[in-house]
Amino acid sequence: MPKTFEHFTSRRIDEAGTLELFTFTFHFSLLLFTFHFSLSLFIFHFSLFTFFIHPMTRIGLLSDTHSSIHPRILDFFSGCDEVWHAGDIGNMETADKLAVLKPLKAVYGNIDGTELRVTYPKNQIFICEQVKVLMTHIGGYPGRYEKEARQLIESEKPGMFICGHSHILKVIYDKKHELLHINPGAAGNSGFHNVITCVRFVIDGKDIRDLEVFEKQRS
Repeated sequence: MPKTFEHFTSRRIDEAGTLELFTFTFHFSLLLFTFHFSLSLFIFHFSLFTFFIHPMTRIGLLSDTHSSIHPRILDFFSGCDEVWHAGDIGNMETADKLAVLKPLKAVYGNIDGTELRVTYPKNQIFICEQVKVLMTHIGGYPGRYEKEARQLIESEKPGMFICGHSHILKVIYDKKHELLHINPGAAGNSGFHNVITCVRFVIDGKDIRDLEVFEKQRS
């Protein structure tokens, strides 16, 4: 039977429609592939950026200065981003000297007078990077926490607990409360200690690392 004009026309329309559908599907698939590839490339570059450029925080930590700071401590803290003081500062002049050097977080200690107690709190609870920090002056240490410190640790669940008062340098990981305890010792000349100490370390996201100790015989 001879093929009619309608038959040829219908065939051409079917072929054109199939071709258009194929072309659309191909272009859509190519667009989808390009989008996924671009997204993957962006995620890769962003990961590299955060890995190499992430602004970790360098901390200088001291305590029990009792109105005296050895000049070499200021040099020791010169590369830090912040300075933290765990109490018994001594006087406002000492606090101001540290605050001029770097941004200062501090708590008052048992020997600190009214001016320091008005300026700085008894306890500091704050976040640095991704680490929750609890700082006070009299706090004890893992296994022998002071009552108030233990209550704060149990309620606040910090990743780092800092205190001073004992004039004894301690760095202890508390497995029970999953925190790092640091007592930087005494950075001043008053007290029974023979060696002036303080520490510096890095907080990088959730990691606390690169802890270094400053030691100097008392004059």
